[in-house]
Amino acid sequence: MADGALPVLDVKNLKTVFRTRAGDIHAVNSVSFDLKPGELLGVVGESGSGKSVTMMSLLRLLPMPPAEILQGQVMLGGRDLLTTGEDDLRAVRGREVGFIFQDPMTSLNPVFTVGFQIMEPLRRHMGMTRAQARRRAAELLQLVGIPDAERRLKDYPHQFSGGMRQRVMIAIALACDPQVLIADEPTTALDVTIQAQILELVKELRQKLGMAIIWITHDLGVIAGIADRVMVMYGGQVVEHGPVREIFRNPAHPYTRALLQTVPKVHGDRDDKLRVIEGQPPIMVTVPTACPFRDRCAHAFDRCARENPARREIAPGHDVACHWDHHEAAT
Repeated sequence: MADGALPVLDVKNLKTVFRTRAGDIHAVNSVSFDLKPGELLGVVGESGSGKSVTMMSLLRLLPMPPAEILQGQVMLGGRDLLTTGEDDLRAVRGREVGFIFQDPMTSLNPVFTVGFQIMEPLRRHMGMTRAQARRRAAELLQLVGIPDAERRLKDYPHQFSGGMRQRVMIAIALACDPQVLIADEPTTALDVTIQAQILELVKELRQKLGMAIIWITHDLGVIAGIADRVMVMYGGQVVEHGPVREIFRNPAHPYTRALLQTVPKVHGDRDDKLRVIEGQPPIMVTVPTACPFRDRCAHAFDRCARENPARREIAPGHDVACHWDHHEAAT
């Protein structure tokens, strides 16, 4: 990661809603963050916290309607992706920003060979001939650790295991050497051994290619091993953000602390029960005017019900959106 470098991606005040018959769902609420060249940003939170919707909003991948991006700015290479024309945006997708979706079985087309699906962006975005694209596709399969790559280009997705399909998805996302790679819980459906292999692969590829990565997950254990910075989301907004070591050593938001307590401990007592966060995430049917975590928070007080806290810096690069002062409470 290049310290002091200008961000390759800069997101400001992003808001996304879903228009439904039952009313508007405010899925993303004033989210701001940036991404430096070569950096890995981990985005964590429970299901429904707004992680995936935020990242899909960046590339306008959500179906519109029912989704609508109300406001915001997504700067990439001097352009705002929220105002870029559809043709230019199609060129950005895959060419400058790669996206790995959660389930490779629904993301890969079952009626086309893996080779065709890797070659298609190469021919469309890079202007390669069929022979050039085929050579590059074989190189990409080798790069992501698929043996006998040349022969396997002819195979269909169902002929690959779950872990191998995820590797194919990574190969497709890397095909055009994007500046940014967004990975949406890419190891969730895989067993632990395959998860570890995919994570190791991402570390190796990041070192070789130097691309910036956004890794979306609900698993803080994964983030601890691969991320430079962590962005914790809840109720469609960022509740805490900072360097990975700082967040793990000194979590300031009660939600971040609760998430960390749910991580199983390797050296814990056998009789220790796994901790859970009581209650359910909110359904954001109104614009949040109070802290969205207050009903599940042991530290909530009157102000939390009256005012949605703004993010404030509590240490260099470490900010939190919370009225409760954990430093003051500890003294």
